[in-house]
Amino acid sequence: MRTETPWGPWDPAPLPEVARRFSVLHTPWWIAGGYAVELAVGHAFRDHADIDVLLLRRDQLTAQQVLAGWEWWAADPPGTLRPWLPGETLPPHVHDIWCRPGPGDPWRVQLMLDEADDDGHWVFRRDPRIRLPLDRLGRVSGDGIPYLVLPVQLLYKAKSRRPKDDQDFATALPMLSADQRAWLTETITLAHGADHPWAVRLRRRW
Repeated sequence: MRTETPWGPWDPAPLPEVARRFSVLHTPWWIAGGYAVELAVGHAFRDHADIDVLLLRRDQLTAQQVLAGWEWWAADPPGTLRPWLPGETLPPHVHDIWCRPGPGDPWRVQLMLDEADDDGHWVFRRDPRIRLPLDRLGRVSGDGIPYLVLPVQLLYKAKSRRPKDDQDFATALPMLSADQRAWLTETITLAHGADHPWAVRLRRRW
């Protein structure tokens, strides 16, 4: 799905191509965003304007190895893109990087950086009270593609809901286990309040 932005067009790389590129890494990575939801539910159900790959912040420079020869542009601050220099460690407020093969090409991959503590836990960057052991952060599809687990992906989508996020939530909801529903209800309530529409709907399923 090709889309236009103020910084040039997006034409997301196919999921198998992205997975093949990142499969050489020895550090964790996960497909995130709408594709992660589709991998969890087991089928495609909507178009995608981009494709997201989640890395731990401490492993960010591995992306420059995987996408060697590409252009990498950091959202610094959000809404402004600037070149991510080779070997540069991005500051904590930078979470997103847009990548394309060259200056005349559309954007193909978005990188997302997430936090982890020294005790082996993922830390929700919007509310550090919310944590999860790293070994529970992702799953692997039948095709061998790592992806972000549904509760964490939906927690990220809960902040600024767009129609596609509500569609993802509605499609994913039947796939959540009782434990996952409980965790997502608790974390959305903690981060966004008990009256968040998704928290309300999750509580109705009990």
